[in-house]
Amino acid sequence: MAYRIKVTVIDKKLYPELQRQYCADPNAGPCPCYNVGDEFIFARDDSRDDFWHMGLNTLVKTKGDPNTIAGGPQMPHCSEAWDAISRYIYTGLQGGSIMRGWMKEENTMITCCSDGTRPVIFKIERLDEA
Repeated sequence: MAYRIKVTVIDKKLYPELQRQYCADPNAGPCPCYNVGDEFIFARDDSRDDFWHMGLNTLVKTKGDPNTIAGGPQMPHCSEAWDAISRYIYTGLQGGSIMRGWMKEENTMITCCSDGTRPVIFKIERLDEA
C-alpha cells in the first residue's frame, strides 16, 4: 500500500501582547509563512521524496501567492513548523499510526508550530491508497 500525507493549515493565532513584551520587533504580526486553508500533499516513493526536501513544492492549495508560502515552489517549510509536523509526516508516510488513542482517528493529528507569539495550527492526515 502507498501512503501520502495531507497537511492543512486550520488556524493561525496571534498574541500581540506577548510580541510587545518579548519580541525584538514588537509589531511582528501574524506568521507570514502560511495562510488558513493552505494545503500540502507529501509523497515518498521511487520518484519523489518530499520529506527529504522539507516539503518544498508540496503546496497544492492556497489563497496567497504560492511563491511566498512555505512549502511552495520557492522555499521549504518554516523550521519551527517543520519541527512540529515532520515526525507525524514521516510516521504517516511509512503507514504508521499518527496518534492512536489521542485523536478520534489514528491517521490524523492536530499540532502547531512552536512560535509562542504567533502559532500556526496544522491538521495532518495519512491518506491510504490501494
